[in-house]
Amino acid sequence: MNRMFAIVEREMRKFFRSPTLMIMSLMMPILQLVILGNAFGGKIVGTHVAVVDHDHGPEAVKVREAFDAIAVNIKTFTTVEYQNDVQASEDVRTGKIDAAVIIPAQYSRRVYAQDAPKLGFVVDNSDLFTSSSLEAEMQSLVDARNAPQTQNRLATSIALEVVELYPYVNYLKFLLPLTVALAMYISVMIGGGMLYIDDKARGVHEGYLVTPITKFELVFGMNIAGSMKAVLAGISLTVIGSLMAGLGVIFHPLAMAELLCLIVAGSIAFNGMMFLLMVRVDDPLVPRAMFGVLNTLLLYPSGGMYPIAAFPRWLQAISVVDPFTYCVHGFKAVLLKDGGFVAIQYDLLFLFAFGIGTLLIATPLFKRTL
Repeated sequence: MNRMFAIVEREMRKFFRSPTLMIMSLMMPILQLVILGNAFGGKIVGTHVAVVDHDHGPEAVKVREAFDAIAVNIKTFTTVEYQNDVQASEDVRTGKIDAAVIIPAQYSRRVYAQDAPKLGFVVDNSDLFTSSSLEAEMQSLVDARNAPQTQNRLATSIALEVVELYPYVNYLKFLLPLTVALAMYISVMIGGGMLYIDDKARGVHEGYLVTPITKFELVFGMNIAGSMKAVLAGISLTVIGSLMAGLGVIFHPLAMAELLCLIVAGSIAFNGMMFLLMVRVDDPLVPRAMFGVLNTLLLYPSGGMYPIAAFPRWLQAISVVDPFTYCVHGFKAVLLKDGGFVAIQYDLLFLFAFGIGTLLIATPLFKRTL
């Protein structure tokens, strides 16, 4: 044990003597959380919608008043006057405006006559997020115009009452579980995988093996050190990210204990996976090329950015064996849902089993290179 912990001490000293390495391991996930958390998930505001009014009747005025109310209150779009619907459609196509509403001639008369009145809506659907938001606003406006002026005293239609279990979860909070998992992964990748290959290329491991240190002690010493680095990164990002997102869960001792268990389990899983991938690699350029592929292969199927239920079958199969999936699910259950230990027990079981299993597979593959 003393020989093993001597390796751990050497690895940790080397890590702490590289402040740039420590900062980069933490700053990259924080930057991703701040930038992506604010770049995605927000409401569409400030778009421009053309209004071509061929009617100029009282009902057309009511429609335009509703547009003005949207522009003043929720600010999804502001209107721009156009005289020609062909020009408005062309400007939507070329990107000068985002959509166009066409109020046809005789619109007011057809409303009063209940003769299937219609409003034209031209939208650039190459941008699904913007077009969906504009279509939703237009549909809500149409529904409001279709609502009867006097309501029946007895309810005659089905109503849906929505009960939301949790407070509003913005994208910054939604992205936090993935960011914590990413921080641990990057720490293992930089402080474990790359340093392992560099030491191997310099012959440091061969120097260990001419001492009484056994291969088992060397392997487990390096992996304990790598897991400790990931645990430090996970704790730091959990605290910093929770404070940035306005989550008070870190002030609850039981929740912190659950988070610590997840961080330890995730660190062991990531470190075991990384060691298994790197154990027979000798070229220092290989891991640098491999990590870009791993980021795509592990990060996106995890469900941290988009629901797994929307994936095709083959991508769902990857998510089943992806340790990111279980890290993200566990952190969501604690950080966002306060689900307790019951909600994370299977995540912990998988992560510990995955980490220990990959480490046991990798240990026999470790060999001398000289």
